[in-house]
Amino acid sequence: MTAKDRLRERLLDRRAGLADADVVAAEHPLCTHALAAVEATGATRRVAAYLSVGREPSTWALVDALRARGLEVLVPRALPRRQMAWALYEGRERLTLGRFDIPEPLGPDEPGGLSTVEVALVPALAVDVAGFRLGRGGGYYDTALAAHPAVWRLALAYDHEVVDDVHPQDHDERVDLVVTPDRTLHLPPRPHPG
Repeated sequence: MTAKDRLRERLLDRRAGLADADVVAAEHPLCTHALAAVEATGATRRVAAYLSVGREPSTWALVDALRARGLEVLVPRALPRRQMAWALYEGRERLTLGRFDIPEPLGPDEPGGLSTVEVALVPALAVDVAGFRLGRGGGYYDTALAAHPAVWRLALAYDHEVVDDVHPQDHDERVDLVVTPDRTLHLPPRPHPG
């Protein structure tokens, strides 16, 4: 088992041990910090987000708040071979359980997907001080982000999931900012195309 695998296992175990009350208590401050971060980017039209499951930092209030501010929100649909499609989030009543039992929209895929958004809010099991994110190991987000390097990336995590080193590999993608319930961390600039 690699250092990266050991870190992932340790953090997954810690998440599994979070009390329901801790997850609920983190939702409002995370939403507040993330909204401020999105507003600071100047995004006015469309963002991408994910619909949290289990003990992930909750995004449900955040997605609703983004829509209430007039932003369109795209959420992912997992496809085979580490690919994702993106569809417009139209509310909780317009969802179904998709691949891996993750909620996804009933509506059609949006042409252009991530290339049409100003900001992508991405899940992270951890983010290191260089901006590399650690996911669950499937490679879906790294694949999607690598195909759209110009999209500004904001990772959502718990405070203890900001670490010194996630032991990144060549295919791992960096984020621009990490938001936790307790703080917002600006990360070293990553190279942007153009």
